[in-house]
Amino acid sequence: MRSPSRPRVLVTGGAGFLGSHLCERLLADGHDVLCVDNFFTGSRDNVLHLLGNPRFELLRHDVTFPLYVEVDQIYNLACPASPIHYQLDPVQTTKTSVHGAINMLGLAKRVNARILQASTSEVYGDPEVHPQQEGYWGRVNPVGPRACYDEGKRCAETLFFDYYRQHGLRIKVARIFNTYGPRMHPNDGRVVSNFIVQALSGAPITLYGDGQQTRSFCYVDDLIEGLIRLMNTPDDVTGPVNLGNPVEFTIRELAEQVLVKTRSSSELLQESLPEDDPRQRQPDIGLAKALLDWEPAVPLADGLERTIDYFRRIGSDV
Repeated sequence: MRSPSRPRVLVTGGAGFLGSHLCERLLADGHDVLCVDNFFTGSRDNVLHLLGNPRFELLRHDVTFPLYVEVDQIYNLACPASPIHYQLDPVQTTKTSVHGAINMLGLAKRVNARILQASTSEVYGDPEVHPQQEGYWGRVNPVGPRACYDEGKRCAETLFFDYYRQHGLRIKVARIFNTYGPRMHPNDGRVVSNFIVQALSGAPITLYGDGQQTRSFCYVDDLIEGLIRLMNTPDDVTGPVNLGNPVEFTIRELAEQVLVKTRSSSELLQESLPEDDPRQRQPDIGLAKALLDWEPAVPLADGLERTIDYFRRIGSDV
C-alpha cells in the first residue's frame, strides 16, 4: 500500500540517461518511483539495478498517449535529446514534446500534482547573448533540421505557462545545458560520449568546424541535484531556471582532455559544422544560485574520469 507520507513520483523518460539517475536519486531519498519509458532511446539496462526495489515500478508507455495514474510529483523528461536520435523521426520528436506535455499537464491537473518540465538550452538556439540568461528569448531557426527538438521544447514551455496561468497548475521549468556522465548512450552523437568512444577505440576524434565553438559541461549528479531542488521550491517559483555548468570550454579543449585521460593516440579529424549548430553555449546560473542555492560541484576533469571509467566497463558493448 502506498504510504501517505511518502510522495509517489512519476519520471517520464525514466530509463534514459538523465531519467535513470533521477530515479536512483529519488529512491535514495525515500520516494516511491514510477518510471515510464517507451525505450526509443532509453534502456531497461539503465534501471535494471532498481527493479528489485519494492518502491520502484517500471512501465512501458509512450507519453504521446494519455496516462492515468495517481502521483504527487511529475518529472517530464521524455524526449530524445541528441540530434542523431531526435532527427530520426522529427515529427514524432515534436509530438513527444508537445503532445507529451499536454498529456502530462492534463495528468497533473487531474491529480493535483506538481510537475517539472525538462526543457533545454536549445530554446536559445544559436544565441546572440552570451552567457544566456533566462530572460533571453533565443534565436532559433523554426524550419531547420533541429527545429523539431528546439521548437518542440519551446512549445512545451508555452503549454506549461498557459496551464499555470489558466489552471493554477504548480509548474517548474528547468532549462538543461550540456550534461554528461555514466549511462550516456554510446552512439547518441553527443560530443562527450563521441570523443570518449572514439578515443578508447583508437578511432579519429571528430571535430566539427574548427573546434573553437564552446560548450559548458555539467556532470549528471550536479544536474540531478538541481532538478530536485527546483521541484521542491515554493509554488510561486516556476522558472524557467538555467541548470548547467558556467565554466566554458572549446570543443577542441574537451577533445584534448579526453585524449590525455584515455591515453589515446587518436588523431583529430575536422569535418564541416552541422546546420544550425550553435557557436556558443554557456549558462548564466545566477537565478539557480539565488533561488536554489545551487551550483555545480564536480569539475570537468573529475567528471570525465568517472565517465571514461563507465565507457571502459561497457567497452565490449560499444
